[in-house]
Amino acid sequence: MPSTITLRPFATLLAKTGVRAAISGFALTATICLASAADKVTFLTSWYAQAEHGGFYQAKATGLYEKAGLDVTIKMGGPQVNALQLLLAGETDIMMGYDIQVLKALEQNIPITTIAASFQFDLQGMMTHEDVAGLDGVKGKTILIAASSRMTFWPWLKAKYGLSDDQLKPYTFNLQPFAADPNTVQQGYVSSEPYSATQMGLKQKFYLFAEQGYPPYGTTMVVTRGFLEKNPEVAARFVKASLEGWRDYLKNPSPANVLIKADNPKMRDDQLDYALATLNRIKAVDGGDAAKLGIGMMTEERWKQTYEFLVAGGLLKPEVNWKAGFTDRFVKDLKIIP
Repeated sequence: MPSTITLRPFATLLAKTGVRAAISGFALTATICLASAADKVTFLTSWYAQAEHGGFYQAKATGLYEKAGLDVTIKMGGPQVNALQLLLAGETDIMMGYDIQVLKALEQNIPITTIAASFQFDLQGMMTHEDVAGLDGVKGKTILIAASSRMTFWPWLKAKYGLSDDQLKPYTFNLQPFAADPNTVQQGYVSSEPYSATQMGLKQKFYLFAEQGYPPYGTTMVVTRGFLEKNPEVAARFVKASLEGWRDYLKNPSPANVLIKADNPKMRDDQLDYALATLNRIKAVDGGDAAKLGIGMMTEERWKQTYEFLVAGGLLKPEVNWKAGFTDRFVKDLKIIP
């Protein structure tokens, strides 16, 4: 809370020292009253800094967080970072999350919830060689996926297209196995792996799971319920500023990209340009419900679809209260229209 100077000391100051001192005292009072410390917030991303995190870096770079009374620290995630563990330990206040992760946490009575979605769908999909005409053409191919994907999209993909666990081999985020074997397909982000493959001179196709009915949102904002109960206004201001950051990043990414490259010096301008062009092309931020209801919007219908596909695949207990996995209270009235 801002400090104040009461009227009686100020009147005494006027009587004893005259107008000049009184004016100085008034200025000091105004300064103290107006100045209040910004609320500190730590936000943990899911990977190294990249365009897929651009809205948050834009909000930081352009002062949107500062205007919202927030002092935000963005920390990078990575393959060795357990974001959920850090969230529960209080090492971060808000983490970049994923619907399936949240629902699985609820199954274990871990009290977390999602407060906004950056992307209206997950960017995950399958990259194939040119001869594959669709995801139904993946039968008989070697499929490279990360270990974590066995508990996310793989059961859905396997059931939908009649695939087998025998087809799987580990994806280690290295494109060499894909390059070396024309009978291999692999998981990837639509905004990332195709770019890397093109840089290697590899012709490829990419099939976005969301276009085939895969329901989760992408790059969400997740908090503990304890944090939310204690800091609802902080959460609201963080969501609003972040979503405004996403709106602005799509139009003018330069401020954010400076910070992204500072955090991740390996990130190149052409890769950032490719990712942003892809996000705009597929309308990841501003498509779907966001086009009419505003950026960041989440609906009960979509969360129910994710819950139902997890239960159908034997990945989630039916008794899980999936509605506790999200709240739209911070996004439904914002109407941040692209």
